[in-house]
Amino acid sequence: MTLRTDGRGTSLPSLDSTFSHEEVSMALTRCGLLVERAETLARLYAQYRDWTVVEEQWLEERFDERSTRGSSKGIYRALSSRFKTAGSELPSIVQLPTVFDQCETKRDKAQVLYFYLVEDDPLVKYIVHRYANRLQESGVDGLDFEQDTVERLLNEFHYDDGSEFDYAESTTRRWGEGLRSVMREIDVLDTQQALEGQIPNIGTTPLLVASGYSWETHSDDWLSQPTGWLYLFQPEQYWDSLAERISDHPNWEASGIHGELRLQPVADTYDWAEPWEGEV
Repeated sequence: MTLRTDGRGTSLPSLDSTFSHEEVSMALTRCGLLVERAETLARLYAQYRDWTVVEEQWLEERFDERSTRGSSKGIYRALSSRFKTAGSELPSIVQLPTVFDQCETKRDKAQVLYFYLVEDDPLVKYIVHRYANRLQESGVDGLDFEQDTVERLLNEFHYDDGSEFDYAESTTRRWGEGLRSVMREIDVLDTQQALEGQIPNIGTTPLLVASGYSWETHSDDWLSQPTGWLYLFQPEQYWDSLAERISDHPNWEASGIHGELRLQPVADTYDWAEPWEGEV
């Protein structure tokens, strides 16, 4: 069996003129993925199942090691927003600690957390769509994260009322730095100085999340446009290998119609991650 697209093309849809002024922010200037702190926050929620209690614990214990209560609260708001926004297309917050426990590296955890950022932040999602399409059109050369390129893409963004991107240059520069920090953590940029991206390696756990995200987004048609794989900058020539890896997992099953590969979860998409029970 082979993996085939359905003729619609593999480019992600444009998100230009999609989001309102109220939805868009420069929150990425506040913090990147902060893998260890985000993991701690997920475990706190899985322990208490109450965001009010979690916030109290976070501020009292200063889990983010910030010097002031105000800065600690800012980090809490940014990270908790990403978890609160997530829907059924991603593992629930009470499952996340189990997901992290199955990750083999910090990079794996970062690639999982990256999906929560993309779902929470419209501007990040817009930019990810632009870069994923650049990869499909131009290959790895499209993964150019120089500040001038980032700013050019941002300046092509329009709000849903047709107005243009309108943040100060200094803010846009900090946002670009935040984007590059995320790309380093998910293995698209390999050093602090790197500006030219690479195809990241994907561990089993983030691959399960990326595939589950794609399935939840597109259902049976997901292999024609595997959004989660595209978000992790996997070009089409990698898809057969990724599909083979997923088909070997016990929580996924493969079938074929007219020689075309179909992949779907055996039961619930994220059944492989049990709700976590523990203490931070």
